[in-house]
Amino acid sequence: MTDPINPTDDSARALAQNLLQNTRFAALAVTHPDSGAPYVARTAMLWHEGALLTLVSTLSLHTKALAKNPACAALIGEPGAKGDPLTHSRMTLMCTAHEVDKSAFKATWLAAIPKAKLYYDFSDFRLYALAVSEAHLNGGFGKAFTLGAGDLRV
Repeated sequence: MTDPINPTDDSARALAQNLLQNTRFAALAVTHPDSGAPYVARTAMLWHEGALLTLVSTLSLHTKALAKNPACAALIGEPGAKGDPLTHSRMTLMCTAHEVDKSAFKATWLAAIPKAKLYYDFSDFRLYALAVSEAHLNGGFGKAFTLGAGDLRV
């Protein structure tokens, strides 16, 4: 059987970087803090200086999960308005989360997601940086790639 994963090339890197630059939300996969089961939540997210940033409330289960176990994954990329959803590019990123100084990223976050001005300064919101260790890019049928963190740098 032929390996379905293609060798990573410049076109794969460019596609991955384009997906990252256009990310404003993602499906965030964490480990449930009580049961240990997989848990997925949609969160606001953006790519900044080699990491995914996500602004999350301490009231949410996924934030509690990150605090207990920083290993997580994010799925980015959405299907287009037409066609088979499986033909549209998407990427899963395996990450480790750590809390960062939210005030240091306020201007960056609000430039990308201006409506967050309503809640960015709420005391229950925390900003996490998700450091990517590996990514799996699916650019459509027959376009699967495995990328390292270095492949994602612009």
